[in-house]
Order: sequence, then C-alpha cells, then structure tokens
Amino acid sequence: MGWTNSHLHQFRINGERHGDPDLLDDSYRDVECVDSTQAMLSDIVPRDGKRFAFKYEYDFGDGWEHEVLFEGYPVREKRKRYPLCLEGERACPPEDVGGIWGYENFLAAITNPEHEEHESFIEWWGSSSFPDAFDPKIATREMREGLLDWQLM
Repeated sequence: MGWTNSHLHQFRINGERHGDPDLLDDSYRDVECVDSTQAMLSDIVPRDGKRFAFKYEYDFGDGWEHEVLFEGYPVREKRKRYPLCLEGERACPPEDVGGIWGYENFLAAITNPEHEEHESFIEWWGSSSFPDAFDPKIATREMREGLLDWQLM
C-alpha cells in the first residue's frame, strides 16, 4: 500500500482476525488474533490457485477498508525474483489524510489553487500534484524491502 505500518490494522481471513498482537493489545482485554507478523501469504492463499478474497483494515480512526483479491499464481519463471507485483490501480493515499472523506478533500484542495486548504496541503504534501498512476515496479521493490518496524519509528 505504501503506508508506514504505524496505525492499527488487521486482516479478516476466513472468519479469523490476523494482526500484530503488540499493536492490537489494548491493555485491558485479551485480543485474540493470528500473529500476522509471522504469517506467510503462501500459508493463507489456496494452494490450488483458486480466487480468494479477504479484508484488510488500516488506521481504525481513518477507517480504511480494502478487499484483497487473490486471483491465482502466475507460472513461475526461472531466474525471476519473487515476490513480484504484476499490476494494480491508483496510487496509495497519503498517510493520515483523514480516511476516504479526507482524501477526497485532499484531492480537491491540492489540485485547485483557489481551494481554501490548497496552501496548507501543499505545505504538508510538498507539491501540487498527486501521482494517480500505480507503478508495479515500485510496488515490487517495496514488497521486497518489507515493512518498517513500527516500534522503531
């Protein structure tokens, strides 16, 4: 996604909650979840390669909800490095933009110099353009690098 992994997030897979137990621990009740920091995607998707969907929620305050669709395995090629992102759509919204409603406002403001929040968003974002295109090469590089450890941030 391109986010920093610094907000509460979880996956809902086959009726089970998957997440980082340290992040989801709210100190006053037991949180039951499969530890997503130790899970492998290959252990979750169907071995027969059939389509499979699950939910991903990020930043519980902003309320980003996604359906992740596994559409199958490509034929594995020798001498090709994996994981490999083949395609996607649209760029990731900025971190802490305020959920879908905040994102809509961000896009309206950043592209319109007359918008009352244009200057403050330019200062926050750094430019008047927002990359709308998805780049699978960048996504592949980021997948290979892995997520930052939120505890070190």
